[in-house]
Amino acid sequence: MLVVEDNDLNMEIAQEFLHSLGVCCTGAQNGQQALEMFAVAAPGTYAMIFMDVRMPVMNGYEATKAIRKLERPDARQIPIVAMTADAFSSDIRMAQQVGMNEHLSKPISIERMTEVLEHWLQ
Repeated sequence: MLVVEDNDLNMEIAQEFLHSLGVCCTGAQNGQQALEMFAVAAPGTYAMIFMDVRMPVMNGYEATKAIRKLERPDARQIPIVAMTADAFSSDIRMAQQVGMNEHLSKPISIERMTEVLEHWLQ
C-alpha cells in the first residue's frame, strides 16, 4: 500500500490502521512524491493507494490523473482511494471523475478502511 498524506498525524493513523490489519505500507508526503514513487516502482509493488486530496506541491486529484496517464498497465488498474474531510456528494463525484475508485471520509475509521480493502483486494 502507498499512503499519501501531508499531515503527520493523519499519516500515522492511516499507517497504524493498516499495520493493525496486517498490511505493509509506505508513505508519501504529497502527490508529486507519490507519483514519482509509483512511477519508479516495479509493477505490482503497490496493491492500492490511499490518497489525501488536499496537499501542497501536487494535490491528490492531480496526482491521480498523472498516475492514470502513466504508460504501464497497473497505472489504470490500481485502486486509488480518496482520503478527505470533504464528504459532500460533489466531492465524491470529483474523486470519481479524476479516476479515484473509492472515497474515505476523515476522520477515517478502521471499519471503513477494512471494508475498502476487502472490496478492492478480493
